[in-house]
Amino acid sequence: MNARRSFLAIVLGLSALGPVRADDAIATEGIVDASVAEVWAAWTTDAGLQAWLAPHADIELRVGGLMRANYSPDGKLGDASTIENRILSFEPERMLSIRVARAPVDFPFKEEVTDMWTVLYFEPLPEARTRIRIVGLGFAPSERAQKMKVFFERGNAYTLTKLQKRFAR
Repeated sequence: MNARRSFLAIVLGLSALGPVRADDAIATEGIVDASVAEVWAAWTTDAGLQAWLAPHADIELRVGGLMRANYSPDGKLGDASTIENRILSFEPERMLSIRVARAPVDFPFKEEVTDMWTVLYFEPLPEARTRIRIVGLGFAPSERAQKMKVFFERGNAYTLTKLQKRFAR
């Protein structure tokens, strides 16, 4: 695919996400005791994801690529409990944006999740530390979407805590 067609695919894909409301974002932020290169690798490599996020995980780091994870030790990638996120955009060691492409079979918000996406920001700090900010966007005003918003607030906090423990000094 040439660069112009790639750009159009990104624009068309993002336009399908719908309008962003000022009051619909959630943000989770924290400091990780590792360099931005290490934290970036933890999010964007197979080994990095498997070291802290899920026992079964892989990523194809490219726009349109998939980040897949299965949190069950007995599971395998591609089974019904696998979550697949599509990579919307990234800037190495600075930003990664993803959107659920396929939810696990038991995920309670399958319809609502199609309207939201997540942006991760990586900020290098002194002493080989990294500030990470996880922002969820695209939550509709419906009751179910607002329940999903609470679900992601808790989930993102849990995810950040797991990442911090991975690099605890």
